[in-house]
Formats: sequence, C-alpha cells, structure tokens
Amino acid sequence: MTPNHNALDRQTLTRWRLVLGKSAETHGLGLAPGDEQSRRIEQLLGYLFGEGSAPSQPARGQASLAPGHPMTIPRWVDEVNELFPRQAREVMERELVARRGLKAILEKPEVLERIEPSTELVKTLLTHKGLLNEKTRVLARKIIDQVVQELKNKLRLQVLRTITGAIRRDQHSPRKVFRNLDLKRTIRRNLHHFDRKTQKLLVSRIYYHAAESRHQPWQVIIAVDQSGSMLESAIFSAVMASIFHALPAVRTSLFAFDTEVADLTERLNEPVDVLMTMQLGGGTDITRALQYAEQLVRQPLRTIVVLVTDFHEGRPEAMLIQQVKRMAQAGIRMIGLAALGYDARPAYNKSTAGKCRKAGMDILSCTPESLAEAMARIIRG
Repeated sequence: MTPNHNALDRQTLTRWRLVLGKSAETHGLGLAPGDEQSRRIEQLLGYLFGEGSAPSQPARGQASLAPGHPMTIPRWVDEVNELFPRQAREVMERELVARRGLKAILEKPEVLERIEPSTELVKTLLTHKGLLNEKTRVLARKIIDQVVQELKNKLRLQVLRTITGAIRRDQHSPRKVFRNLDLKRTIRRNLHHFDRKTQKLLVSRIYYHAAESRHQPWQVIIAVDQSGSMLESAIFSAVMASIFHALPAVRTSLFAFDTEVADLTERLNEPVDVLMTMQLGGGTDITRALQYAEQLVRQPLRTIVVLVTDFHEGRPEAMLIQQVKRMAQAGIRMIGLAALGYDARPAYNKSTAGKCRKAGMDILSCTPESLAEAMARIIRG
C-alpha cells in the first residue's frame, strides 16, 4: 500500500473514531498517535455530547484541557471557532444551547460574544429572552440586529426590484380584470354597434373603472402569528415588512397577534424592535387578526393582506372561513403563509388552510423572494 493510501486510510479511520466515540477503542479503532487536532476535536465533541472522555496531553504551545484547566463553555466556544468551519460551528453551537442548559449560556455575555450570529441563535434568544440579564439583553439585541440587517441586505435589492417593477407596470397600463369592468360605460359607448336584427350588442371596446385608482398606493398589511412554531417566519416577516416600508408606492402595516393584536407599524424602521416586542406563545385568534386587518384597509382592490400563521384557529373554524370569504368578495387579496424562510418546515392545519383557499386566500410556504414574486403578480393584475 502506498504512503498516500496509508494517509487516506488513517484519515478515514480517524473520522469514524470521532463519529463513534471512545467506545470504538474497544474494537481496536483509536486515534493516530500524535494527532493532537483530532484529540482536541474529540474533547470538544465529548463535552458537547456528554461522553466524558479523559483529556489528552496538549501539544506544545497549546492550552491544556487537563483537569487543572477544566473545559468551560467560553473555552469550548473558542476552541470550536478555531477548529471548525462556520456551518459546522452553527450546528454545534445549536447543540450546545440545547444540551448544556440555556440559563448557563444566556446569562453570560462572554459566551454570547463568541457564538456565531445566526438565524438559529436569534430564534433561541427570542424564545428565551426572559432568561437574559441586563448585560446579555443588550448584547442579544445587538446580535439580533446584526442577523436581521444581514438578511435585509441580502433580500433588499431583489425584493425592491420585483415589487417596484410590478408597481410601475400597474401604474402605466390598464388593469383589465373583471372586477374593474365599467359595464354602464361599456354599454353606452357601444350602443351605436347594436344589431337590431340579431338583437345583440357588438362591443368594439371595453371600458374599465377608475384609471386614476392606479395612481393610489398599494397597501400591504402583514399579520404575524406569535405562536412559537412560527418564529422563523416571524423573523423573515419583520425583515420583509421593513423592506416594503421603504417603498414610496406601498403603504405597509405590520401587527402581531395571539388572542390579542399588537400593532407594530411604528417600529417598521427597526425590525429588531419588532422582534424584541413579540410575546411568543399563548392562544391564537386568526379571525380577530383578519378583522383587525380589514379595519386597516383603505382601497380593497389595492390591498394585499399577508397572513403568517399555522392555521390552528382558537375559535370556531366557520367564523374564520366566513371572514376570509367576506374580505375576498370585497376585492382584498390575501396570502396565507404557513412558512416564510429558507429552511422553514411548515407544520400547519392543512384542513383549515384548504378551506381558506377555497374561500379566496392563496396558501403558500415559500422563500422571501417567492413571496415578492407572488405579490408582484397580484399588483400586475
């Protein structure tokens, strides 16, 4: 066997040894002598998964992890940052929060300063913000704001281009849809084409209502369910609402709901404020949320209501369906989002969502870019 093959085999065996843990040594599968990096990785994994393996002697120039220098959470985070790529760090840090206890982590600013900011960390901080002390609350806000701004910068250009393009087309072309048909004007202007022999009116041109209405701004109302299962979608909803708010031709409203409604429109410039204000948990009254949205509507035909929810309604389902039907018949376009994000896995009441669809609501689980495309199609008519 060539030296290259030997090196490859050792690397493969080392990876399996790290996967299986120290119990693999009983079957003769151990770490290669002198492989200090693998031993450090083993110690980090052992601390995370509770294997309790005995620490090895450090290489020269390395910090000792022996009993005289016990592993701590801040030290563990530093070591992981040194030895693992970003994607692996995020997974391991998520496991750290889950396995080592939230209170011990979220009360220590030195730990939060070292953990890689990510959507998962934001979800953890928002879910357990009651555990934060004064110092870690300030730091948590800074972390949440950093992640939110990164998402906003990533999405802003494409979302603005999509929505702005649709609005320009809407404002400069007739919206030839049935609900805008001006029947009286169409009949009056085509009377000279009436065929007495066949008793039929031949229509050479169709007229539509209110060309001036196209110059009215579009209204986007975003209603966010505060259920814990909708947390990731709530993060992206706050980001999208902030982007929409920057559009001069769009009037944006945002509110969160459980059994009550909390209007957050005044905080649209600061998505971090929106997220820190949300109170996760509690009951769900989707009907009440839609009733509140309906009160905000100025021009039904130029309004899009985005409902972010798992469709687990707290009051009788029939009331919700009736509310959806009434708003749809008024010309309000509604999008029900069971999930909004890149990794969100929708867990929602499909039966209720299906009935809402039949009553006039579009039901989606999509990325932010796909939501913008769906809204653009509505605006373009």
